[in-house]
Amino acid sequence: MRRRLLAATTAALAAATLTVVVAVGGGTRPAAADLAQPSVVSANPVDFTPHVLDGTVWSMAVVGDTIVVGGAFTKVTDSSRRETYARKNIFAFDRHDGSVRPFAPAVDGAVYALAAGADDTVYLGGAFKSVNSADERGLARLDLDGDRVTSFTAKINWGDVRALAARGSDLYAGGTFSAINGVSRGALARLSAASGAVDRDFDAKLSAPGLNRTRVEHFDISPDGRRLVAVGALLESGGNDRTQLAVFDISGPAAALTSWYTDAYKPACMKGFDTYLRQVKFSPDGSYFVVVATGRASAPDKLCDSAARFEAGGTGRHNPTWVQRTGGDSLYAVAVTGAAVYLGGHQRYFDNPYGSDAKGPGPGAVPRPGIGAVDPDTGRALSWNPTRARGVGVRVFVTVPEGLLVGSDTDQLGKEYHGRVGMFPL
Repeated sequence: MRRRLLAATTAALAAATLTVVVAVGGGTRPAAADLAQPSVVSANPVDFTPHVLDGTVWSMAVVGDTIVVGGAFTKVTDSSRRETYARKNIFAFDRHDGSVRPFAPAVDGAVYALAAGADDTVYLGGAFKSVNSADERGLARLDLDGDRVTSFTAKINWGDVRALAARGSDLYAGGTFSAINGVSRGALARLSAASGAVDRDFDAKLSAPGLNRTRVEHFDISPDGRRLVAVGALLESGGNDRTQLAVFDISGPAAALTSWYTDAYKPACMKGFDTYLRQVKFSPDGSYFVVVATGRASAPDKLCDSAARFEAGGTGRHNPTWVQRTGGDSLYAVAVTGAAVYLGGHQRYFDNPYGSDAKGPGPGAVPRPGIGAVDPDTGRALSWNPTRARGVGVRVFVTVPEGLLVGSDTDQLGKEYHGRVGMFPL
């Protein structure tokens, strides 16, 4: 197989993505939503990405020409597998040739979320309590030498941080915490990107009466920076009913709950799930978002084990535009590029509404083990079918001008060995 060296983006692709991309590095940060891409990526992964040899990759961030990878792991190697590097829960590699960077901070717990910061820095969120032997519970900021940015002093009280997004002078954080820097914030907060100070005007007032704790599993920000959609173990916002999903106007100083809502996630899945929603992503133009779910109770009239598109505009109650059902297998990750909606988990099939932990009796179910893509307009499976070893599932997709990055817990992707990290090129 030929070795692909993807050193630059074509002018046409750059033009196609300029409306939604802000260059990383210097004083700027990327837009929160995925990049627009002109076509579906190849099903043949590039050969140069490094390999994570154990554990799970949970998160990735693009910082200039560096890809920072977070998760729960201890060892990585380059694409040749000739040299093994000790890297606990975080490492970095060159975006164009895959070489493992010297970046090796000491992080004592899982890194669930990453976000690129200004001046070649990266924000970390997770279940850790210290970074480089300093107290950094749940939140930290590092430069690409692996050193702490000591002016950033945010700390959660307990729990973890599961989602991060940096935009302008703000850093948004979601997870299971109930306070940051001693300021009460239930599962969602906005901080100063420079200092980590809590924005006291921004309070989503999320709660989950009757559940063990309020949890933001994931969130995304629209490309224009005006809306934030959050999913997770949440039932109310400021006393207003919002089951598992809430949409906020964040264009002003407050977290203003919008009138947009859905009842689609009120039906329960298997007992024991405080939330069955796992990820949400806006489209590159911000007109819709896609939610992926687990639940272990697939049915043609429920959204367990599904992906669903919702239109972002309008007011009041919204039903899904389409639903893609796996037939009982979880979906954990989604990327929306305009050309496709990529879905990852441990699914076996797409187009399988009548399946119950198996291929359904109805017509149309197609094999899509562990990874696949659907049509953004119809939700039906596209022909793209690279396959992967299913494991627990894909945990993160990141779109880059060159293609689609994938992080998971297995080492077979596109019928090749790729240890927990891979990239499908355009």
